[in-house]
Amino acid sequence: MSLLKLKLKPGEPIFDQIVFAATKAFVSGEYASGQAFPSVRTLAAELRIHPNTAQKIIQHLIREGFLEALPGVGTVVSDLPAAPPGNRRKLLKDQVTALVVEALRIGASSSEVHSAIDETWQDLSPIEEIQRETLAKNR
Repeated sequence: MSLLKLKLKPGEPIFDQIVFAATKAFVSGEYASGQAFPSVRTLAAELRIHPNTAQKIIQHLIREGFLEALPGVGTVVSDLPAAPPGNRRKLLKDQVTALVVEALRIGASSSEVHSAIDETWQDLSPIEEIQRETLAKNR
């Protein structure tokens, strides 16, 4: 599980790095709906972070709808939450703007950015989605 193998980068908030890694694991299908998520104690020990930080991360992921706390069971992965329809376009635009700014800063071409997006999309897309896309192309 890549979340627990995350190598923290200096200079970036630990909270943000772990939340992003967890979100990436959920979206990519590395964690399936209903699967147990590490406890606060396990998360803190594995990532060598303070238990309070681990608790805040788990609570944030619950509020965002990625996790749910089930009495007697523990914290499990929820079905992926849908973005509110009105916010989806704005959120995507903001992220794309940040990507384009960074690409321009490092001198990447538009085609390099498109290739990187396509590769990353395939790497992170759950297997079922890739199979659906392949079937759609072959029809």
